[in-house]
This record gives sequence, structure tokens and C-alpha cells, in this order.
Amino acid sequence: MASAQATIVEDLKDKRVPAALYWTTEHVADWIEELGFPQYKACILTNLINGRKLSCLHASAFPRIGITDFEHIKAIAKKVRELVYLEEPFWNRSIANPPKNNLGMYLELKTCTGKVIDRTTFKQMYQRNPDPKWQPPLSNQCMILPRD
Repeated sequence: MASAQATIVEDLKDKRVPAALYWTTEHVADWIEELGFPQYKACILTNLINGRKLSCLHASAFPRIGITDFEHIKAIAKKVRELVYLEEPFWNRSIANPPKNNLGMYLELKTCTGKVIDRTTFKQMYQRNPDPKWQPPLSNQCMILPRD
């Protein structure tokens, strides 16, 4: 298995994976300042928001880290989605549609930490689970089992 550093290098070569996923808290703080919100730089640094955390930071969590202006929340959330290549949430999505694209699943995986996750690249996740959003649930609740 590759090292965590080799995983980062491989992911950064893959055009499907946003480079922002591997930003440090300082990179994120500089980015928020460049967006025109220097007043939130301290919020980012205090809450240790790195690229992994930024990629899954929902607008609803912004007030908890100190970003409370609704117009700012909307603008920053939109820029975060653009930064990590995610589509705007579709409020009227049918439950028959897949919940996330593969990149969304990978970003969600990378929000966790640990040796295995740190060493998992987007390519590896995709090869192991070609369509992870349709994998069966981990529990057996509501499963219809065949009769003997």
C-alpha cells in the first residue's frame, strides 16, 4: 500500500480530484481572504478548517464556525462547491436518482481520517467500488431474504 504522501501526489495528478482537498488551514484562510472575506480568516484558522474539512463544510455549519451573515454564507458555499467540483444541491431531486457523484463520495470518504483512508486514492476507491452510491446498506434492516 502506498504512503499517504504518495496518495496525495497521485490524487493531485488526477484531474478529477480538486487540489483544494489537500490544502492546509493557511491555504484555506488565504483563499477565504482572496474571495473578499478577510474578516473570516481568523474563523478558518481557529476552527482548523483544512481542505478536507472545507470540501464537506455545508452552509448550515457556517454559523458554528463564526460566519453568520446569510449573504456571505451563500457566496462562500457557492465558491466551495465550485472549488471542489460539486453541483449545487437540487432541492427537488427524486429519491430514485443517485445521491452523489463519485467525486462527492470520495470527498465524503476523505473527511474521515486514518491510515487506510489517508492512503486511498480516488482511482483506488473507484476501482474497488465502481458505483459506490448503489452499494447495499451495511445493516440487514428491511431486507427481504429468500425462504428455504
